[in-house]
Amino acid sequence: MTAAPEGSAHVRFTSGASTSPDATGFAHLVDDGGYPWAVQRFLTGRSAGPSRRVDLPVAGPVTRILHSEDGRWLACEVAPDAGTRTQVWVVRTDPDDRSARRLDTESDSSTELVCWDGPLIAVTATDEEGVAESRLIDPRSLEPVVLDRRVGGRLVDSWDGSALLRVGPRGHRELLLLRADGIRIPLLPSDFGSTTDAGVILDDHRLLGGLDRHGSPWASSDGEPGRYVRAVVRSDHGGEFARLLGVAVSDEGVSFRVLAERPDADLDEFAVSEDHTSVALLWNIKGMSELQMLDLRDGALEPPILLPGLVASELSLSATGALLAVTVEGPGMPPSVELVNPRSGDWVPVEHARTRVDPADEPALLEFEARDGMPLSGWHYRSGRGEPGPVMLYFHGGPEAQERPGYSDYFPALVDAGITVFAPNVRGSGGFGRTFMHADDRYGRFAGIDDVADCVQFLVDRGIADPARIACAGRSYGGYLTLASLTFHAPLFAAGIAVCGMSDLESFYANTEPWIAAAAYPKYGHPVHDRELLQELSPIHRIADLTAPLLVVHGAHDTNVPVGESEQIVAAVHARGGIAEFLLFDDEGHEIVKRENRRALASAMVAWLTTHLGLSRVEEAAQ
Repeated sequence: MTAAPEGSAHVRFTSGASTSPDATGFAHLVDDGGYPWAVQRFLTGRSAGPSRRVDLPVAGPVTRILHSEDGRWLACEVAPDAGTRTQVWVVRTDPDDRSARRLDTESDSSTELVCWDGPLIAVTATDEEGVAESRLIDPRSLEPVVLDRRVGGRLVDSWDGSALLRVGPRGHRELLLLRADGIRIPLLPSDFGSTTDAGVILDDHRLLGGLDRHGSPWASSDGEPGRYVRAVVRSDHGGEFARLLGVAVSDEGVSFRVLAERPDADLDEFAVSEDHTSVALLWNIKGMSELQMLDLRDGALEPPILLPGLVASELSLSATGALLAVTVEGPGMPPSVELVNPRSGDWVPVEHARTRVDPADEPALLEFEARDGMPLSGWHYRSGRGEPGPVMLYFHGGPEAQERPGYSDYFPALVDAGITVFAPNVRGSGGFGRTFMHADDRYGRFAGIDDVADCVQFLVDRGIADPARIACAGRSYGGYLTLASLTFHAPLFAAGIAVCGMSDLESFYANTEPWIAAAAYPKYGHPVHDRELLQELSPIHRIADLTAPLLVVHGAHDTNVPVGESEQIVAAVHARGGIAEFLLFDDEGHEIVKRENRRALASAMVAWLTTHLGLSRVEEAAQ
């Protein structure tokens, strides 16, 4: 396998920052070769000082890092061997004592870092059977307190004896309030098909006191503070798009009100300052990000803060809201941690050599309709060659994820090779409202697969694609959609690349993690009640229709979509005399994490498509 072009190989990718409570420093993840690792840094004036590596005695990428509320500890989530299952470790920030210790136990299949609750760490630990325990752990004694135990549950937030628990399958999630007295209360009224999946408990009743004057029962009826818990949550409850809600649960009942919303945009994520005065909001507007601040004391929304990249994520707000860390990225702009003063809007990158987006690299958002009138869209990355020409459709995962104009390790290499990339958001994608996201549930998946054919027709009609030189590719659900497209609509495609995709929904259910299977029933169908549907939707049962040469890619440590899904589709193609090659990364899991491996995959994709889309050496040299 040949090496990929160097491109941005020398650039340090940074992401996942956690600001220190006193806003004097932060920690973040670094990707500069090998598995991503974590560093701790301190602010000197307006710039970031030298970094200090956070060492953990386990091989694998660090996936998350969080400061303790007193700044004396860093909690780290790590994925051994880049697998799907994670561990949680703590490291002291004292320069004279950098000892690390693991918080979960050998019997835990996977442990997810949630937050700090005072001096305790909140985690969700899941066993081999899919039973999840919500725990508070003392990092000094390692003694755990179990708050809740259930299949498929996840702790979202914990504060002073109260906790928020996420329950329910994908697309139908809600939050339960677990009070200190052990009572569990649904945080919002029933609204089937809504998703309420993130929340923060507010501990000081005075901070939203202004809402009392507008009729919201944040205090008891006699005007004195009553027994209640309040939270702010992200939810599309009662609406089409996710928004920020304020919820109050008292002895007199549950009430909620909208704190921030946009009529045509999802709230991607939010972060609340520790003093509960400020909230940072990230809105998703057709895939592009917009940052805004909300003052919880009076409900005032500040004007948007201009972002240095098209897509932002991973908000971290200091205790008083004076410092905000954000990960930003864009086409040609690798992930970068940027610091901003929310009051002035002044940005500072943590690395001196910030990679700026070249406007010429920005893709165009193309919008059109499916055969049944469903609005579709996709990002068009032009190769610069004359059109119509060779095109690759790339499908995102999820299916509730969303194709956005962020950084890609693969698209620039393909464009440089003369292959136009079109990355669509077919029905089922997130970011376009709950109706669109549920449009591919169960039997709706046939229409989602037909959306791919409608994308092809649009590209041909628009004069972008040569109908004889069209390929498709994708990872995770996108890998499944690639295999489905190559079998349901075989005549449309000249080649395909499936990365970590499901080939048989029945074997996927049988071999994936139990909690992943249970959460997926509403999306794909139940393995017993919908067995015939799963068979009909599985590409393995339509293998006779597959004619395009197929490159299949997988990570050996993938327990989300087990590697057998790729092995069996390759064997089935070979059994019929078809063309299929298998690329296995023995040091990866469900995602391709190492930058060296991502470059290798980019090279493999370019080689596969230039061969099977008929790009001549003369055409390649002309690019």
